[in-house]
Amino acid sequence: MEPIQDFARLISRLRAQKERKRVAVVCPNDPHTEYVITRSLHEGFADFLLVADTPHLLNAEYIRLQYPEHVKVYEATSPDKAAQEGVALVREGHADVLMKGIINTDNLLRAVLNKEHGLLPQGNVLSHITVAQIPTYNKLLFFSDAAVIPRPTLAQFEAMLKYDLEVCRRLGISEPRVALIHCTEKINEKFPHTLDYAVLKERAASGAYGSMFLDGPMDVKTACDAHSGEVKGISSPVVGHADLLIFPNIESGNTFYKTVSLFGDANMAGMLRGTIAPVVVPSRADSGNSKYYSLALACVAG
Repeated sequence: MEPIQDFARLISRLRAQKERKRVAVVCPNDPHTEYVITRSLHEGFADFLLVADTPHLLNAEYIRLQYPEHVKVYEATSPDKAAQEGVALVREGHADVLMKGIINTDNLLRAVLNKEHGLLPQGNVLSHITVAQIPTYNKLLFFSDAAVIPRPTLAQFEAMLKYDLEVCRRLGISEPRVALIHCTEKINEKFPHTLDYAVLKERAASGAYGSMFLDGPMDVKTACDAHSGEVKGISSPVVGHADLLIFPNIESGNTFYKTVSLFGDANMAGMLRGTIAPVVVPSRADSGNSKYYSLALACVAG
């Protein structure tokens, strides 16, 4: 399988699949979400289960009338009830992906994380995966965690790494190159995450994560720019060629996300993993394209 190196090829891969993914969308009544739904239906890679609260039912019915064979509509009395219904559709095997519409993220996650009826198995770590298509980088760049885990523990770092590696491989990256991000290349007990990095490197060297390359600590420029590595005298298969960046905390991951999207003109996609199915929770400020690519990513991962 050839690696998918941009979002256009991601969509092509989805269109080539015979089976359409089933997507449950909670409160699908804002323009960006409607754009994602209709574009995905036009491309032919997904069917939709639209869970709309009563005041916005007509919006969902309008989409169903245009694509009656590929859209079902469910009515809920409130956004919270819509979230519960969307989660239930995934739990019961009727949908492969859950997507957030105009509902508040906290309300949706309350249903997703419900201990009895939610989507996160006991003991699993919830984490956010982002994929960026940056004009100045020659392939897609994965990174975690920009949205969920404030200060990862070693166990959380390992979960983040495993989720990301799984998605990388689904996109045809057979030997992902992983950079453990820090401000310098030194392991220092003043920065406890660098001690965790050392453990991750030992486990990677022992084959715990399968065929891949993992190195760090290193900064983002060293990870993604070969010249920086040469200047510093650092030789590694990861330097200058990273597929995946693991950030030490949510501040650095989120800052990177916002910076490359605003100043780097990057197209972005993101989803939650650790749940029994991918969950797409775009921000209100995300573009229609970002939400569309996020759904496409989830359809590949699911």
